[in-house]
Amino acid sequence: MHSDYPNPENTENAVKEFRRFLETIHTLRSPCGCPWDKEQTPLSMRKSLIEETFEAVDAITQEDVAHAKEELGDVLLNTAMISYMYEQDGAFTIADSIRELTDKLIRRHPHVWPQSQGASQADGKAETSSEVLSQWERIKQNVEGRKSDSILDEVPQGFPPLLRAAKLQKKAAKKGFEWENISEALQKVQEELAEVQEARLELENNCGQESPFLKDSSGNVNKAQLHVEEEIGDLLFAVVNYSRMLGVDPETALNRTNQKFYRRFTYVERQMEQNKIPQDKNHLKEAEHLWTEAKTKGL
Repeated sequence: MHSDYPNPENTENAVKEFRRFLETIHTLRSPCGCPWDKEQTPLSMRKSLIEETFEAVDAITQEDVAHAKEELGDVLLNTAMISYMYEQDGAFTIADSIRELTDKLIRRHPHVWPQSQGASQADGKAETSSEVLSQWERIKQNVEGRKSDSILDEVPQGFPPLLRAAKLQKKAAKKGFEWENISEALQKVQEELAEVQEARLELENNCGQESPFLKDSSGNVNKAQLHVEEEIGDLLFAVVNYSRMLGVDPETALNRTNQKFYRRFTYVERQMEQNKIPQDKNHLKEAEHLWTEAKTKGL
């Protein structure tokens, strides 16, 4: 059962544990600490931060509370560890980062804190999520000075392609660049799929039945192959847009499908091995039967 305000005892315990947590990080990075932890830098920790974030998202998606608790702790560890590295270098302190975050939260919620710096951009009381987000953007641009040549510049170039596609589309939609309805988005997916098919036929006419390579036998770039690549990209972009308009996060959806494929395929592998069935194209029917069996079992 949720309460309107946090439990004071829980807050006190969080402060106590966070202090202990920071002291642990200080020890790990101290001269007498762990050799591995002392060698790390913000750059070397990037991959770990991304991986732990994905693992936390997966635990939340699976509604595995115990796992979510663990993985969110790992995300916090990576965030705090990297922040402390900057603190050791004299760039900024962990306290600086937390203070800036808190100030930003208050500034961007003038409908909660009327005296905040963002109050000048409050257009009445923000009563819906869309009104809050619109107000948020005005504060970012007019109070925080985060104006750019294009609204798309607000999307980091380093995002994974699927995530970046969704973010680019969301930003463009804020400027009114959006399909009027979901049916139009679906029609675009179908159009792009047809163009992929056309590009595939062009590739087959140029390469025959041979496996398509980026360069032909003369070492020249295979333009037909590049055309297929371009059209596949357009198709994926259209699917991401359709997914977004349905209120589905494409990365979360694809991750769920990846996990489902893993469960079912490993089931097929185990069953074929136990029954001494060769795992090759000549035994595809047996594999398909086991795949259907895995689906029936709810895997």
